[in-house]
Amino acid sequence: MFSLAEAAKQIRHRQLSSVELTRLCLERIERLNPSLNAFITVTADLALRQARQADAEVLAGRWRTPLHGVPVALKDLIDLAGVRTTAASNQLRNRIAGEDAMIVTQLKQAGAVIVGKTNLHEFAFGGSGVISAFGAARNPWDTARISGGSSSGSAAAVVAGMTVAALGTDTAGSARDPAALCGIVGYRPSRDVWGMEGVIPLRKSFDTLALMTRTVEDGQLMLSALSNVPGRARAVDHFRVGVARQEFFEDLDTEVEKCIERSLEAIRALVASVCEVKVQVRIPWTDFDVEILDYHRNMMAESPELYQPATLERLRACTAIPQDKFERAQNNLKRLRAEAEAIFDHVDIVITPTCPVGAPTIAELEATSAKELRAFEVQTLLRNTAPFSLLLWPSVSLPCGFTSQGLPVGLQISARPGSDSMAFTIARAYEQATDWHKRVPTMTG
Repeated sequence: MFSLAEAAKQIRHRQLSSVELTRLCLERIERLNPSLNAFITVTADLALRQARQADAEVLAGRWRTPLHGVPVALKDLIDLAGVRTTAASNQLRNRIAGEDAMIVTQLKQAGAVIVGKTNLHEFAFGGSGVISAFGAARNPWDTARISGGSSSGSAAAVVAGMTVAALGTDTAGSARDPAALCGIVGYRPSRDVWGMEGVIPLRKSFDTLALMTRTVEDGQLMLSALSNVPGRARAVDHFRVGVARQEFFEDLDTEVEKCIERSLEAIRALVASVCEVKVQVRIPWTDFDVEILDYHRNMMAESPELYQPATLERLRACTAIPQDKFERAQNNLKRLRAEAEAIFDHVDIVITPTCPVGAPTIAELEATSAKELRAFEVQTLLRNTAPFSLLLWPSVSLPCGFTSQGLPVGLQISARPGSDSMAFTIARAYEQATDWHKRVPTMTG
């Protein structure tokens, strides 16, 4: 399957048509979606119409950006005019968006082809992806396993070649977690890189749009096409790297740890220095859960039966959080952010594992209680990503190896707010020194 970089080059030079590439993606969706459940809605007619327009523009010499004529999928929280946005919930199963989200307008201006809306953990309120009115999305490396959450379908769709790239969202790790578990790249940007207008919220204080691509290079190209943020920084051999071992390396799966240590050795050979640093955020992520109620109060009162039972239980638990506890957490976080950023007086980027484990099976998570599942998501799946969301640091997760069971492992690279290009630059240097990103699941061949 094409990377974005390959597709953009071939489309621009008319070696490949957008229609050909779009049809290839649509054929793969038709063949693989019954097994992967990555898409909720497929927009085949729109995609082919956009592809034909892209080909005509390229033929006329009006190539726009690396996204011109390239298939992209949208997490089904993001409004696409005339198409339903369900948030993977029966609450919104028949909700038709009246206009495009701001990011969709930007995608269309960049010339992207939109192939559909992807599955997710209901209302993005979870890191496993197993709770959805449409059923769980499945991991292309092993369809018995989760693809992560909440951007579960976006990750599965990219690694399976059902789309060249996808948009997700990331609140506590909703793009980085599934990217790690599926062996692709997930990018959470600095605050306000993209507006959230037309995107169904989870926690507005921490929600961001996110990019999900096959390679770091693809992420850089997509970022440059959709924003004014540069994809690259200074030469990587000048970088000072901090490794945050305390807490982030605790209770790692043994095989995950081996992959991470090997990746650190590779990075050590690329950069100026590597040292250990401490990143401490002594505020429970769940202290901010009360903010989730802002979007849900009316639906909880009027149609609670339309939620998946586990989601409703989570939402009701949010009502028990005192407002003053939430406000204290917000005030403390301002101080902690300033303290944490002092790390960047000594290093340029911070490295951790993305997820402490490989993808668990869907069956084992479905067998747990709603309370146990939530605890596993917070304490394990999102443990290493949520702190950087609280700090608002831009982060890139990229593949760095596989377990003996053939499950992908992710490396997380984070930078000071506003220094997204630094995270991408070191990630790209590591990618060029390894070949993990070249591996694809057998089922997608």
